[in-house]
Amino acid sequence: MSAEDGTGDAEIRALLKRLARPHSSGGDVVERAALLASGSDFPTVMEWIANHAGVAEAVAPEAPRRGLHGQRLGLSDGTEPRTPLRFVLPADVLA
Repeated sequence: MSAEDGTGDAEIRALLKRLARPHSSGGDVVERAALLASGSDFPTVMEWIANHAGVAEAVAPEAPRRGLHGQRLGLSDGTEPRTPLRFVLPADVLA
């Protein structure tokens, strides 16, 4: 299934219609976990989302850890980029 293939495009669009939920922006949002669990070709679906003006939803930074164990070794300080959990599609893409 390729993002450029007409049949692949219809299959990806159907998958996203099934998994997407309304977003406050007026578009649709789909969870990364749902895409992974669907068993679809994840890189191809991500390419399709990017080609259709879909963007990763902004991830809120982690709150700083405080207290005795707040600065434990090996824990993230919130500055590393995190994997986006949701992807937002414009309103007319899945119509």
